[in-house]
Amino acid sequence: MELYMSLAIGIIFAVGIYQILSKSLLRIILGTSLLTHGVHLLLLTMSRLKTGAAPLLSEEASSYVDPVPQALILTSIVISFGVTSFFFVLAYKAYQRLGTDNMEELRGMDDE
Repeated sequence: MELYMSLAIGIIFAVGIYQILSKSLLRIILGTSLLTHGVHLLLLTMSRLKTGAAPLLSEEASSYVDPVPQALILTSIVISFGVTSFFFVLAYKAYQRLGTDNMEELRGMDDE
């Protein structure tokens, strides 16, 4: 199971980096989003999926599940959603104002 997760994480990282290296601003944003999802899967895989009782204050369960990795991943998902939506709005406004999402053309507009 961990081998398949590692393979999936590697593929997601590769596709994300490929998207970031493109010229389109939307592809760069989607590549960044893919990289964050790859990091979420990496954190989940490294913390290993544990079975046991919920971390409640009782004496009945002999083993407890550590809630910290899941809480960190959930927090990271919320933050990455906010950052990605901000990037999409920023890219939309840049496209409305400048008429392009090509990064080479956007860099050339600085000289003018």
